[in-house]
Amino acid sequence: MKRLSLRGRLTLLYGGLFMVAGVVLLGVTYALFNANLGQQYRVLIKGTYVNPGTSQKALPPPDAYVMNKDGAVLSGPDAERVLAQQRDQVRAAAVKTFLTQGSIALVAVGALAAGFGWLVAGRVLAPLHRVTDTARRISASPSALHERIALKGPDDEVKNLADAFDTMVERLDHSFDGQRRFVANASHELRTPLTLGRALVEVAMHRRTASADLKELGESLLTINARHEQLIEGLLILADSEKQLTTTYPVNFADIVTHVAGQLAGEADAAGVEVIRGAGDAPTRGDALLLERLVHNLVENGIRHNTDQQGSGRWVRVISKTVGDQVEVVVTNTGPEIPPYEVEALFKPFYRLGAERLVGGKGAGLGLSIVRSVAEAHGGTVTAVPRAGGGLEITVVLPVDPG
Repeated sequence: MKRLSLRGRLTLLYGGLFMVAGVVLLGVTYALFNANLGQQYRVLIKGTYVNPGTSQKALPPPDAYVMNKDGAVLSGPDAERVLAQQRDQVRAAAVKTFLTQGSIALVAVGALAAGFGWLVAGRVLAPLHRVTDTARRISASPSALHERIALKGPDDEVKNLADAFDTMVERLDHSFDGQRRFVANASHELRTPLTLGRALVEVAMHRRTASADLKELGESLLTINARHEQLIEGLLILADSEKQLTTTYPVNFADIVTHVAGQLAGEADAAGVEVIRGAGDAPTRGDALLLERLVHNLVENGIRHNTDQQGSGRWVRVISKTVGDQVEVVVTNTGPEIPPYEVEALFKPFYRLGAERLVGGKGAGLGLSIVRSVAEAHGGTVTAVPRAGGGLEITVVLPVDPG
C-alpha cells in the first residue's frame, strides 16, 4: 500500500486540528448560548409582558401578565406556564438552528482550511522537493556535480539544509575534479617514458647484431609497452568523459556505427568474428569523439571476448535506431556464459571476468567503464543482460536530437 506523502499528512494534520478546535469552539458557544437563553427567560418572567401589537403603556396590575393568541390577559401561574411553553419552543428552535447551521459552517470552513493547508504545505515543502530533485540528478550522473540548489529565501531550517547540501556537493566536485586532473596529468607524464622505451626497444631489435633471443625479448617488451599505452589512453578517455560537456554538436549514430564497423573489420577478420551492422537513423547531440569511442569500445569488447559456444559461429551485431524520443545503440555478441550477478561488475574499472582477471592482452579493463561514463555524460544510460547461449547484449540509450 502506498504511503501518504508528507504533504498529504500535513494537510490532514492542519485540517484535523482545525476541526478539533472548531468542535471545541462550537461546544463552548453552545453551552454559553444555552445558559444565557435560560437566564433571559427567567428575567422576563419577573417583568411586564405585553402583546407586541398593543401600546407600550404600562398596564395594571403591576404583576406580570401576558396576552395569549386569543387576546385574553393571563397573570400569575397561567402567565408563567405560557411563558415557559414559549421559552421551551424558542429554545428548541434556537438550539436546533444553532447546531445544524453551526455544523454545516464548521464542515465548510474545515474543508476550506484543509485546502489552504494543502497549498501552504506545498509551498513549505517546495524547497525540499528542489533539494531532492538536485540530489537525484547528481546521484544519477557524476557529471552533474556542478549543479547547486542555491536556494533563495529566509534564513530558516530549510535554507540551512540546502546550503549545507551545496557545500557538501561543492567539496565532492572539487575532490572528483582533482582526481580527474591527477589521472590526466599522470597519464600524460607516463606517455613520454613509454614512447621513449618503445623507441629504444625497436632500435635494439632492428640492429644487425641483435640475436634471436634479443628480438624475442623485444617483442615481449613491445607487447607489454603497447598494453601500458592502451591503459594510459583509456585513463585519459575516462577522465575526459567524466568532465561536464560544454559544447555539443549533432551526431548520428548511423554514421558512427558504419565508421567503427569498417575500422574494426581487420581485427574482426583476424579473430574470425563476423561483424553484423544495422545502421539505422539515430540522431543525438554530444561530443562526436567520445560517442565514437563508446561504440568502438562496445564492438571491440564484443570481438575480443568472443567464443563459439554452440557451433553457430562467432559474431558481433551492432544496431542503431530511434525509439520515440530516444536513440539506442544495441551491441550483441556470442561469447562465454556470464552469470547475471556478474554483469553489473563488468562496468567497473579494471574488472575482468573469471580467468581474465589475470593480466592478458585482451584489454586494460576500462572499455565498459568508459562506455558508461560517456553515456552518463550525455544524459543517457547503459544496460547489459546475458544473452541466451552465451555473450552479452548491451544497450545504450541517449536523448534524441529534436532538431
